[in-house]
Amino acid sequence: MNVQDLLKQAGGIGTLAKELGLNPAQAASGAEALLPAILGGLKKTAATSGGESGLGSLLQSLGGGALADAVLSKSPTPVDQGNNVLGAIFGSKDVSRAVAADAAKKTGVDVSALKKMLPMVAMLVAGFMAKKGASSGASKPAGGGLLGGGMLGGLLGSVLGGKKGGASGGAGGLLSMLDADGDGNPLDDILGMLGKKK
Repeated sequence: MNVQDLLKQAGGIGTLAKELGLNPAQAASGAEALLPAILGGLKKTAATSGGESGLGSLLQSLGGGALADAVLSKSPTPVDQGNNVLGAIFGSKDVSRAVAADAAKKTGVDVSALKKMLPMVAMLVAGFMAKKGASSGASKPAGGGLLGGGMLGGLLGSVLGGKKGGASGGAGGLLSMLDADGDGNPLDDILGMLGKKK
């Protein structure tokens, strides 16, 4: 299942559309355009925070599975929690702004709506990963878990489509897709694509 399908089935796209005053097609295209940067940020964070177990601990500390529940509830989304997730994976509001601006160019969705959508999508993805990680024992290094050929690898592959081996490429293939200059940090390459190279 790809992430877009996941968001639709979970009700995430409908929630995004309702809260942001968008139609479902706009919400879906906006979320799809934001996802690669969010997943790339998670991949980078995992690489610098002790791998799978470190990322799992971080997601739990940020709210765990309740992050997704908060977006999907009938109450307005507490976006401060999403901004905390973005701060942890991007490190700077400038990155968030650049990601939203790039998504606006690609989709035609208003950049102000995408800036509001970004923390909500981050909460959905982080909450989903925290729930799945907890249920699959993601703190254990054995098996697929959150990273590599496991959950994060699969999510990255689904968003990036069939490029360069897609989800079956495993950790190395997926990381190389995001990490163009081979320095182990895919986020700087995302920023480079956005014209915000560090």
